[in-house]
Amino acid sequence: MGEWQDDPLVLGYPFTGRWRARNSPARRVPSHGTHLMGTTFAIDFIPVDARGRSAPRSWRAVLATEPPESFVGFGRPIVAPCAGRVVTVHDGEPDHVGRRSQLTLVHYALGQARRVRRGPAAIAGNHVVIEASDGGPFVLLAHLREGSIRVAAGDLVRDGDVLGACGNSGNSTQPHVHVQATDSTDWERARGLPIVFRDSAGARLPRESEIVSAGPGSG
Repeated sequence: MGEWQDDPLVLGYPFTGRWRARNSPARRVPSHGTHLMGTTFAIDFIPVDARGRSAPRSWRAVLATEPPESFVGFGRPIVAPCAGRVVTVHDGEPDHVGRRSQLTLVHYALGQARRVRRGPAAIAGNHVVIEASDGGPFVLLAHLREGSIRVAAGDLVRDGDVLGACGNSGNSTQPHVHVQATDSTDWERARGLPIVFRDSAGARLPRESEIVSAGPGSG
């Protein structure tokens, strides 16, 4: 087993600004309640405003769906959290309406099994996978905005290069970015690998619901 499989993979945050951590492995493992598709140590980040909100409060937040454009982070740049080679790019999945209402979330949850049966594209939506070194590990950035991806398979990227924009594609109820590392891109067999992120406190995992800041002036 390679050293990169023994220790947590250290990544940069794949964004700038303020983002709230959700489904953090600091809370539980597997973080998303399953090991499927290498999600064991995956983490989600939701872009928020200065008041910690992903979108302004409105009647739609309580009773109905919301257009993705109403969320503060829809379209924010998503950047490479590490250097490497792009090995997978998938685009063309639509950005869904947002669902903060419990009424709409129930209906969405009932379709979960159907999305899993449709495979990785239905779950990850528009996404990019970076091979951090020859043979792995592989870093997945998921739920990107349709039509926003700027890289192609085979491209070499540097830490911080723009990959695309935050979207609401795939298995997503509001605009966010999903980050995970695996030992393979064979999603039926991929094993999730632990990750940590560089910030002013060192290399660590954000706590559940913690708001982290990245980019100029964040430290």
